[in-house]
Amino acid sequence: MRQLKKKPQDKPQIPIAPLIDAVFLLLIYFMVTSSLERQEADISFELPGTVAQDEPLEMPDEQIIEIRADGQVIVNEYNYDAPNSRRLIELQAMLTRLQEASRANKTETQVTIAPAPTTQHARIINVMDAVAAAGITGVNFALED
Repeated sequence: MRQLKKKPQDKPQIPIAPLIDAVFLLLIYFMVTSSLERQEADISFELPGTVAQDEPLEMPDEQIIEIRADGQVIVNEYNYDAPNSRRLIELQAMLTRLQEASRANKTETQVTIAPAPTTQHARIINVMDAVAAAGITGVNFALED
């Protein structure tokens, strides 16, 4: 009996070059057929801004900032920030809006700080810091007798 010898088989190989070509063709196809959307930053529109006045507009002469003995800051009967907060963010934001409105109306912003007699000096300095951060230079003090 003769023994049959198996013929050595070659390992199957996958041709890489045509696969690379197919991948590039798919990539080009998807790049060409995809729709390009404009990003939000590229959309051109104008936000409303301030309008320059030709003549000064009648505005209140001054804003009176009351500081109570417990540290509560009040402007026009509205409480700003907590009595124990060191950074008066709400007050500073309101004063910044007031300053911007005054600049647009070509008037000078006047602020009067009216602390209670027993108000701590640190609280008065906190209010003065908020006024300075808003860019207001017209500051007066009112003291109770």
